[in-house]
Amino acid sequence: MLPLLADLHTAGRTILLPQVRGGRMDFVSWSPGDTLVPGYAGIQVPETRGGICEPGVLLVPLLGFDREGGRLGQGGGFYDRFLERRPTAKRIGVSWSVQEVDEVPREPWDVTLTAIVTELETVTIMPRPSPWDGDVRA
Repeated sequence: MLPLLADLHTAGRTILLPQVRGGRMDFVSWSPGDTLVPGYAGIQVPETRGGICEPGVLLVPLLGFDREGGRLGQGGGFYDRFLERRPTAKRIGVSWSVQEVDEVPREPWDVTLTAIVTELETVTIMPRPSPWDGDVRA
């Protein structure tokens, strides 16, 4: 992923990497050449803690995905909580094609992706209503 981020930086894009602090995930700026150190769960984060930034497009790492925008992450819920607070952000999953499954089990708090990029294709997700939206009658 770092070579892709370096290419995007060279093309003039601002690159933000996630940092988990106190159970909350935020994003801080990164440039090629910045030192990365192990952070939460051993994930590489910028050594220098800059200010928190707001991404408009997120590249979301995946362990698995389906064609409805369902995603399997690491299980910590960090991306779901972050994305829930930013409903207009573009959410692009990044995965290998072999990680596709027929259906990802979903919970009411799971946030779907807007697209998925693999080494073989880009899948654009068409919005659909959540099964938890609308009236609930007892």
